[in-house]
Amino acid sequence: MKQVKITLLGTGTSQGVPMIGCDCIVCWSKDKKDKRLRSSVLIEHNGTSVVIDTGPDFRYQMLRAGVRNLDGVLITHEHYDHLAGLDDIRAFNRIRKSPMDVFAERLVLNRVEQELDYALGDRKFPGLPSIEMIEINEHDNFYVRDMEFTPLRTLHHQLPVLGFRTGDFAYITDTNFIPQETFEKLKGVKVFVLNALRVEPHISHFNLEQAVEVMRRINPERGIFTHMSHQIGLHSEVNKTLPAGMELGYDGLEIVL
Repeated sequence: MKQVKITLLGTGTSQGVPMIGCDCIVCWSKDKKDKRLRSSVLIEHNGTSVVIDTGPDFRYQMLRAGVRNLDGVLITHEHYDHLAGLDDIRAFNRIRKSPMDVFAERLVLNRVEQELDYALGDRKFPGLPSIEMIEINEHDNFYVRDMEFTPLRTLHHQLPVLGFRTGDFAYITDTNFIPQETFEKLKGVKVFVLNALRVEPHISHFNLEQAVEVMRRINPERGIFTHMSHQIGLHSEVNKTLPAGMELGYDGLEIVL
């Protein structure tokens, strides 16, 4: 079986780190691991490349990671920090000479239609992004070329969000509740990436303590935290406090399975 390569393109929350106008030690840290673009991940396997979420930093993330081909985009939910960069998919339209497949639930596709209405109507002109919207649901697996994905239902306070599993890798962001059915789908996962917003509790995200408890329940070989604000603390200091097998993610982290 060929290897799966996962690259964390961004590990920050909606405002990124450093945050505009903030004077805290994290925002002023010189450690590159404390610099966080909005959360996104690249998965590559057997010539297929897939991105989960296209936030406002999508263009720069693609340039920084040297991505020259993309076969599909999965969208977890419709919040702006996970969707705003979708217009930049036009670069891959030019390379591929075809629309980009975008996989999401109907609620999310409705928001895509609103945000990209200028590109989805009948009166198109050259240079606009071209996408093929593919509706998915929480119950059925789907494929991007030969890569199979299992949707993972979670809740972001009251907003339904999907995470995704492919093979031994799973990715869940923007949640503070994982139902039992999803825990069942996570059994046996080897690498699990999960949101951990900050140390203090939050209404719609796991804090670090809650995320650690979820990791203990899943018990992957490697647990990595993402979607972190400046309130998580310094990467180098927080990592020392985490249980064995768990770590804070950082932009550019590569994992090979």
